[in-house]
Amino acid sequence: MGIMDNNHAMESPNVIWVFGDQHRAQALGVNGDPNVLTPNIDNFAAAGVNFVHAVSGFPLCCPYRGSLLTSVYPHKCVPGHEHQLPPEQPTIAHAFNDAGYHTAYFGKWHLDGFHERTGRGAQHIIPPERRGGFQQWLGYENNNSPWDSWVHGGEGDNAFHYRLPGYETDELTNLFIEYIQERGAKKKAGSDQPFFAVLSVQPPHNPYVAPPEFRKSHNAANVVLRPNVPHVPRVEEQARIDLAGYYAMIENWDWNFGRIQEALKEADLAFDTHVIFFGDHGDLHGSHGQFKKMSPLEESIRIPFIIGGERPFYGRKTGTSEAVVNHVDVAPTTLGLCGIAKPDWMEGTDYSSHRLPGAKSGDEPSSAYLQSVIPTGHGDSVDKPWRGVVTKDGWKYVCFEGIAWLMFNLNEDPYEQVNLAHNSKYAQKRKQLNTLLGEWVAKTDDKFALPEY
Repeated sequence: MGIMDNNHAMESPNVIWVFGDQHRAQALGVNGDPNVLTPNIDNFAAAGVNFVHAVSGFPLCCPYRGSLLTSVYPHKCVPGHEHQLPPEQPTIAHAFNDAGYHTAYFGKWHLDGFHERTGRGAQHIIPPERRGGFQQWLGYENNNSPWDSWVHGGEGDNAFHYRLPGYETDELTNLFIEYIQERGAKKKAGSDQPFFAVLSVQPPHNPYVAPPEFRKSHNAANVVLRPNVPHVPRVEEQARIDLAGYYAMIENWDWNFGRIQEALKEADLAFDTHVIFFGDHGDLHGSHGQFKKMSPLEESIRIPFIIGGERPFYGRKTGTSEAVVNHVDVAPTTLGLCGIAKPDWMEGTDYSSHRLPGAKSGDEPSSAYLQSVIPTGHGDSVDKPWRGVVTKDGWKYVCFEGIAWLMFNLNEDPYEQVNLAHNSKYAQKRKQLNTLLGEWVAKTDDKFALPEY
């Protein structure tokens, strides 16, 4: 199925994902953060569609990535930290392979179930049959040392494993650009096929360190904290120190994203390729006195999600979308951009109509399902399972088993400073949201004991 307008007929467009780890939605210039300059991403958003309500339905690397690749909810796929993606589970790569695409993956995987208490994830070799069906794969299980990042790939006599020669984001971008150049050369030679390619980088995940040329513009003392960071000296101090490095990492990522866009132009692929920029989950950085992720609070669950690309037709949709895109929706949306119907085993919604000219939206949910199925037990994380829902009209409701925990009207309280979960004045709204949450539990075949009202 092709995509056509009055001037161009585009058969089987390419599509790429580029995403970082722990990149909260708030930490972009286009989304209003005063601490960071992201000109390449901001320009990309200005010419694309910025999904300002996108969420990470399970704010943790492994579960999010499992749902990202499969469009299957975490409790049926990757329910916790260091849990393996079932080898028999088909992924978006299989769907693109079946449609005649070349598929390639570069960077962080974190889906092979390796337990880091037994060794270092960067040294773990993921066998070819557990690389999600991608035809070309170069990556690593996990790594939290951006100047000591190892990658592997290939198989048999062509297998390789080596340390990247520089800063991880720069070096993975170099490898991704080489792939783009190869696809461009094939197009020029007339031997090309459409491709789906992924670049997954570790930053801005902790440790919050960046090349000096990016770090020099960020000083802990100059960081503007979010209003919900409490005036507790140890919290403010850690937040400022961490955020100085975090913003430097994001500016480095923005620079590399600009390099990718330029490479697409130089390879004559810019007008053939959809680009989706996003993050896997956020980072609290002191908001509500908390750090890292595994929380249903805004800084943890909200992610950047932007669909762009120099599409060559008039009438393409730009601006912002209010759709509450979740992890299970990314794969169907990506297939939809290429005119490919989602397979029956995918559970998410196709939001490609928010970008494609002339396309009409189908039946879209007015809320997104939030989960923490198996807590990590890590410091700076919520140590109980929880379930929640966030609505398109600005409400959030979260429960522990058998008891309400959080309820916010985000329209009037975007920084979540007034918890209404146990305020009798809002008992009727709580009951409505609890019923909605129960519908999500049932719809997804989840098991979780909600409060009874």
